[in-house]
Amino acid sequence: MRPSVLAWAMVATLGLVVAEIFGGIFGHSVALLNDAVHNLSDVPALGISWLAMRWAQRPADTERTYGYHRAGTLAAFTNALVLVVLSLWLGYEAIDRLRSPVAVVESWMIWTSLAALCVNGGITLSLIKGHADLNLRSILVHNFGDALSNIAIIVGAFIMKYTGAHWIDPLLGLAIGLLVLYSSIGILRESTHILLEGRPRETRVEEVARAILAIEHVAEVHDIHIWSLGGNHIALSCHARIPDMHMDQCEKILSAIKHQLSSQFSIEHVTVQLERAGLPATSGYVMPEPLPKS
Repeated sequence: MRPSVLAWAMVATLGLVVAEIFGGIFGHSVALLNDAVHNLSDVPALGISWLAMRWAQRPADTERTYGYHRAGTLAAFTNALVLVVLSLWLGYEAIDRLRSPVAVVESWMIWTSLAALCVNGGITLSLIKGHADLNLRSILVHNFGDALSNIAIIVGAFIMKYTGAHWIDPLLGLAIGLLVLYSSIGILRESTHILLEGRPRETRVEEVARAILAIEHVAEVHDIHIWSLGGNHIALSCHARIPDMHMDQCEKILSAIKHQLSSQFSIEHVTVQLERAGLPATSGYVMPEPLPKS
């Protein structure tokens, strides 16, 4: 996906925030004002994500030898952290309004939320192609939650119009805050896992070790480390023991290991230290013991 999509989404969201602020003020709706603040948090989130996408395209240099792939992960972590704080604030404001309900102008809520639904729905559809990227998924989840909150505000406005139950407005504001909190914690947990060099969740160390052991002449593999550089870029380093042989044969084994890991696990950045079989292990193990051939 092109970064320009995020730039247009940022401009549309900023216009939406202005509309919802006016709608919340003239309609006396805390749900609309809360949703405006919620959408306002999308503006820096989209800006950070746009910047992260631009950085991720930059090549590696002498300062950042792995490149800028984690810029998107850092953006997702920052966005999620801001949203957690924001959702707690929205919840506090909604509870305060529940104690003292205020009459709202339902027509302002309905028309403003319809416009917001069009904007948030359009942004959500434009980001679906990038759902595998954690950075873009944080924005996708956020805008999908915005669209759901717009639908809830519209339904709530019709209920208040015909029943006069004005406590529904702060109740919707509280529900929006809880939705934001729930979605943000998951992204915060996953981005933290990547930033702390955690193993990609879909990859198992034992399965990778057995795939390497399937290569001819590999007698043992240990000290395996697998981590994500951000996005779909996965790196691996390990020690493999082989019989004493000529360098040409060693290079064939290295090529076979890289091909196996790329085709089976989509691991592209591979570093293998070859050791002569029979020597004692001196490095620490990721696994409790070196994994021998079965």
